[in-house]
Amino acid sequence: MKRFMMNKENSADKAVKTKFKKNDSVVVINGSDGGKRGRILKVDRAKGRVIVEGVNKRNKYLKPSQDNPKGRLVNLEYPIHISNIMYFCDKCKKGTRIGINQTEKAKVRVCKSCSKSIDK
Repeated sequence: MKRFMMNKENSADKAVKTKFKKNDSVVVINGSDGGKRGRILKVDRAKGRVIVEGVNKRNKYLKPSQDNPKGRLVNLEYPIHISNIMYFCDKCKKGTRIGINQTEKAKVRVCKSCSKSIDK
């Protein structure tokens, strides 16, 4: 039992390696919001999740406070797992995988289908 707990703690410390960045255009590939497109607002590498604009929206009820004496209802985007999204290529007009090409200056992210550069 102890061994299992130790492995779980160690795996939580590692950040997920991903090629997605903030403001990338992505498409959700499965789940209740499958097929929706949006832009990445935040990437959480520690938990392996991303927040996509207009996807996985839920209502959050805020308690009454001095600023809001009545309280209120806020509609927020909640995170989804990185494995549920793909990069949306403007040239291909579909979700594609991301590759990395090495140039003389730096590494550049490219679309796997059409080899178009993602980074400007």
